[in-house]
Amino acid sequence: MNIESQISGSVIASIKELYGQDVPSDMAQLQKTRSDFEGNLTLVVFPFLKISKKRPEETAQEIGQYLVENCKAVATFNVVKGFLNLTVADAAWVELLSDINADELYGEKRAVADAPLVMVEYSSPNTNKPLHLGHVRNNLLGWSLAQIMEANGNKVVKTNIVNDRGIHICKSMLAWLKWGDGITPEQAGKKGDHLIGDFYVAFDKHYKAECEALKAQYMSEGMDEEAASEKAKSEAPLMKEAREMLVKWERNDPEVRALWKKMNDWVYAGFDETYKALGVGFDKIYYESETYLEGKKKVEEGLDKGLFYRKDDNSVWADLSNEGLDQKLLLRSDGTSVYMTQDIGTAEMRFNDFPIDKMIYVVGNEQNYHFQVLSLLLDRLGFKWGKELVHFSYGMVELPNGKMKSREGTVVDADELIATMIDDARRTSDELGKFKDMTEDEKREIARIVGLGALKYFILKVDARKNMLFNPAESIDFNGNTGPFIQYTYARIRSIMRKAAADNIALPTALPADTRLNAKEIELIQKVSEFGAAVEQAGMDYSPSGIANYCYELTKLFNQFYHDYSILNADSREEKVARLVLARNVAKTIKNGMALLGIEVPERM
Repeated sequence: MNIESQISGSVIASIKELYGQDVPSDMAQLQKTRSDFEGNLTLVVFPFLKISKKRPEETAQEIGQYLVENCKAVATFNVVKGFLNLTVADAAWVELLSDINADELYGEKRAVADAPLVMVEYSSPNTNKPLHLGHVRNNLLGWSLAQIMEANGNKVVKTNIVNDRGIHICKSMLAWLKWGDGITPEQAGKKGDHLIGDFYVAFDKHYKAECEALKAQYMSEGMDEEAASEKAKSEAPLMKEAREMLVKWERNDPEVRALWKKMNDWVYAGFDETYKALGVGFDKIYYESETYLEGKKKVEEGLDKGLFYRKDDNSVWADLSNEGLDQKLLLRSDGTSVYMTQDIGTAEMRFNDFPIDKMIYVVGNEQNYHFQVLSLLLDRLGFKWGKELVHFSYGMVELPNGKMKSREGTVVDADELIATMIDDARRTSDELGKFKDMTEDEKREIARIVGLGALKYFILKVDARKNMLFNPAESIDFNGNTGPFIQYTYARIRSIMRKAAADNIALPTALPADTRLNAKEIELIQKVSEFGAAVEQAGMDYSPSGIANYCYELTKLFNQFYHDYSILNADSREEKVARLVLARNVAKTIKNGMALLGIEVPERM
């Protein structure tokens, strides 16, 4: 039992003993004592005044006296108005540190046989272009969220839905046929997703040129500019060809399908390389080319049951006016599906594949309305988790020079970003002398770990709901709230531990109960012990940033301690051993916390 639980239980017992009344455990809320007061934990006594029928100071005094006499975890207390500040006994801190030391995953819960199953969907790329900075934020948030849900005792399935059908795919395919001359990724010396992205950009360039020429022609024939522009977009030969190709795809034309499969396979090979570099992956991948048919079937079922309605033009709709929304199109008049239909189909396939208890969609905030509607529709169709689905909505990533753009080819490419971060980490580490006495392979590996750690931490430390400005130069800094600062502190502790091992200093599993601790050591033990609460809160809030901020606070606290006190040159062997055990567990907690963010930590720097 942790210190807070021991004291909370004793507070409940004190109310029964002193005032003759049973109270629920949640009334005994303890919080960390403010730094300007003496003590470690504070009890707010105001909720007990109706029971004690005494002044706040008197009630606090009586409860405090009871705790000192009956709870071995409490050494002394002081009262400030209605606040009872408790100083925890050294022996309790020592016991807590020994408990932390005995558990390599202290603060994390393990999934039991009947644990809830949480599915987390993230990434959701289109197969007509490579992954970009926006996808990087999505993937890092999704992966981290999955680790956090698992650390809260859930079974987790990580899933991806690939948008592999539609007009955008046909644009890349058509451009490759027209201007590709049969080129393959191997011949081009490019990753497949980059090659296909080039042809998507090429389509857009030629299409714009056609539109401009047609617009000029229509305006010369007396049409106004707006009407001429709209007519040009719909009449451009390239767009007509792309639409014809889409119709052929829908009809399973063998040539179109064969080309589609070949080009998609190139893209998937490219995506896999990027995912591997980012350190993310999936347990199951779904494809919209398969799910949209399931969606159509499910909508037809809903129509038969009277859940939806058909208009005169044969289109199918859901009336959500009773839920305060509008009518939502589910099938077009020609029977083709929309995104909502595909999401319903994907949900049906997933529900058949897994006994899902909670579904989390990691998708940008521009889709907030879409998921509000999807939740209602899935609930109406009988999915038990439909109403409770979580849309993990995140903001845009912006750059110092403005937002990213897609079709013009000016997007911040994920592969290029990863390579740049690793190069920057290599250069910065070299300049700061972090690579002393290392082989070339070690330098490369540490540059990879630090570069990716800088990228991931910079993105994940920001509240996901907010738009963020990503500045690569700021992220690789060995001081301040950055990944490299935390990684370097971990490496420093590991260096201390190696020196201790070289000096044959054996560390006990449990420290002697009479081990003396100073205030800074107690503060560090208390911070390490809060990791479990940070993990639990991050799970409730769906907040990787909560874990990032905890890791930074713990790291900062350790560095303050290390500045004030020597570990290997402590005054006594008892002090040295206690500080080594404490340092070992700070490092362990940093490593475990950063792992929840998908960030590796180097053993040396």
